[in-house]
Amino acid sequence: MNHPAVMYNYHAWATQTLLGRIKELPSSVLQQEVNTSFSTISEAFAHIYAIDKCWLQVLSGTSMPKALDECLPLQQEIVRYSVDDFANAFSELAEQYRAWFRSQNDLEQTIVLENPYAETRNIRLSEIVLQAVNHGTYHRGNISTMLRQLGHASAMNDYSLYWYQQPAESI
Repeated sequence: MNHPAVMYNYHAWATQTLLGRIKELPSSVLQQEVNTSFSTISEAFAHIYAIDKCWLQVLSGTSMPKALDECLPLQQEIVRYSVDDFANAFSELAEQYRAWFRSQNDLEQTIVLENPYAETRNIRLSEIVLQAVNHGTYHRGNISTMLRQLGHASAMNDYSLYWYQQPAESI
């Protein structure tokens, strides 16, 4: 079993689940301002997307500083996306990740990560995947809180629910 790929598939599923809930709400909910870590839900999704894209570039051999330079501006470019636009963008990115997984023989391979916010270190590809998943989980929690602050229920997107949404042999 390829645990990093399973966890990434959970991440993609959880993001689409939350976007599905937001599709049920007035379209204005994406741009309503709240007093939390992001000003709007749209900003949170734009951030998740840009960082997911950044990590995929790092996994594909781009240096982290270059990947950040290329991906962080995406946050401002897509912040006005509709829910459908976000769903499509995340779906396309998930396919890119899945193609990357198919091309990999050894997810325990180490690379040198030159993190401009910390030290340079050796890190396994599998750890980078789990970082992307964990980052998304953290910010989906932010979005759930934002929804509640705006008077809306969120959608359960826990990993344990994912287990029951997938065929047993696929997890």
